[in-house]
Amino acid sequence: MGSESLKLPVIELSNLKHESETWESTKVQVRQALEDYGCFEATFDQIPVDLRESVLDGLKQLFDLPLEVKLCNKSERPYHGYTGQVPTLPLYESLGIEDVASPHQIHSFTNLMWPQGNPSFSSKSVQSYIEKLWELDKIVRKVVLESCGVGKHVEDHMRSTNYVVRVQKYDSPPNHETQPGLLPHLDLNILTILQQLNHVAGLEILTKHANKWITARPSSPYSFFVFAGISFHAWTNGRLHSPLHRVTMNGDEARYSIGLFSVPKPGSLIKAPDELVDEDHPLLYKPFDHHKFIEFLNSQAVATSSDALKNYCGA
Repeated sequence: MGSESLKLPVIELSNLKHESETWESTKVQVRQALEDYGCFEATFDQIPVDLRESVLDGLKQLFDLPLEVKLCNKSERPYHGYTGQVPTLPLYESLGIEDVASPHQIHSFTNLMWPQGNPSFSSKSVQSYIEKLWELDKIVRKVVLESCGVGKHVEDHMRSTNYVVRVQKYDSPPNHETQPGLLPHLDLNILTILQQLNHVAGLEILTKHANKWITARPSSPYSFFVFAGISFHAWTNGRLHSPLHRVTMNGDEARYSIGLFSVPKPGSLIKAPDELVDEDHPLLYKPFDHHKFIEFLNSQAVATSSDALKNYCGA
């Protein structure tokens, strides 16, 4: 169960101006949160509530499509296409959109799901929403790199990244009994920006030190949950924590969420900058290809420990 006595840090990220006093204090807050918890709640008012509601309505229609249509959302990479009908996770369904930095990808996905068109699911609205998530991702990564003293690597870090969007539905459990929606796992990417689109909670994060599960309940309509992935943990030479998290469902309503995942481009190496390796912080991981690391893991496996990365490329 989630712990009500502990809460994630809440950090305001709206209207930040670079090199202002607020920017400097925010850098400290973000880095501290990602070191201590591996995640935090960001308030970011750049996405209007009506846009969020429009995206939620579209997702409800998307998940109501026949299974044979949703199965057309295919990818060679795990969790980049349709995921569902898993016996161990009967409540969970998700669809993925790859390389969303290209507007063409959103349009192609919409046409794939609704070849005859669907004016209620506007690719323009979805693209607008995703662009704001993309902006938030860039803000977080920039303040982290600057706080670590490696701000000169920001542009290269951004250029080495692709983005994947995953939309997710968790059905209500039979008889309203508590049931896993998603098992405990680590994100393998760089950064995850996640928003709960309706009022149904369920996201839980395992604390680094207290070893307790925090129930993540958004404090406002403009709240997003930000997670450091294993690749960011490795790139910062272990400075950032990548937390275990899960979804637990109860009650009689489905949960809808959307996530933006920044993912290293194929062929790009995850390598800690020289500035982050010293006597106090010896190198933890040899340079590695993120996608080859995923291939190293069983395609059906769920990463529940950074030991998998140590086994793969520990220094």
